[in-house]
Amino acid sequence: MRISPRVPDLPALDLLLSVIELGSLGRAAQAHNISQPSASSRIRYLEQLVGTPVLQRSALGSRPTSAGKLVATLAQDVIESAQRMDAALATLRDEHNSQMSVVASQTIVEYLFPHWLKDLRLRTPGIAVALDAGNSAHVAAAVLEGRFPIGFIEGPRVPRGLAGKAVAQDELLVVVAPRHAWAGRTAITIEELASTDLIQREQGSGARTAFEHTVKAHAPGWTPSPLLELASTTAIKNAAMGGVGPAVMSSLAVAPDLAAGTLTAVTVSGLRIRRRLRAVWPAGQRPVGPARDLCAIACRPRP
Repeated sequence: MRISPRVPDLPALDLLLSVIELGSLGRAAQAHNISQPSASSRIRYLEQLVGTPVLQRSALGSRPTSAGKLVATLAQDVIESAQRMDAALATLRDEHNSQMSVVASQTIVEYLFPHWLKDLRLRTPGIAVALDAGNSAHVAAAVLEGRFPIGFIEGPRVPRGLAGKAVAQDELLVVVAPRHAWAGRTAITIEELASTDLIQREQGSGARTAFEHTVKAHAPGWTPSPLLELASTTAIKNAAMGGVGPAVMSSLAVAPDLAAGTLTAVTVSGLRIRRRLRAVWPAGQRPVGPARDLCAIACRPRP
């Protein structure tokens, strides 16, 4: 059964109880952190719904009328029930905000998420995070299915059915072992790159999608033919270092190896593959609680 529109709302009933307890509309207004005119307006609205005065006002304060006493008696149980509900919902919110599930692509999990998690725990001490890793196609599907409130992908665009926000910039690099023939070159051409089989991530990964999308824009007739497909960033690096062939990798993943000289970045004339890393969530929704906090942390520029 639906509630009648003539039933007073909780704030008005709570205020009435405070006026009766404190003996003054002014003191009750102060206790509720509202102005006295606002309190008076709230009581007048309550009286309109009841159909009769509930307070008798005088210079000495405010006292309940007989109708006011009846309303207050009925309101007591309602307010106590509302207070119990408020406490239960607070507990539910605390439990919800103490844990979070997130899904992210491999590169983000390995090279960005640890920094984000550190800041998240400073903001929300004790939070428990369940992290699932996969390629960007896996991330998008998991968020679309509602298994995670937020995900992080590497693809060139936000997948259909999702909304998103860029959180970081990255660049894909062609890298080789120092003894590879390309390591001594000032640059190679796009045609040379397109005619060479490369070590790449598996289909569905953000790096693979971004690389193929960009190369096809420069060489429309190009057909991808990977030398080796690997789902692990570490495995790709090891294969490239071992001289298996050139690899396409995130600058985030190879920065330490380039600095150490164990890999060499190859310049491709006229080609730079910059991409945005994004937070994604179901379209029509917005991240809330820890997911919102994590998104805000991820969007902050890294030092």
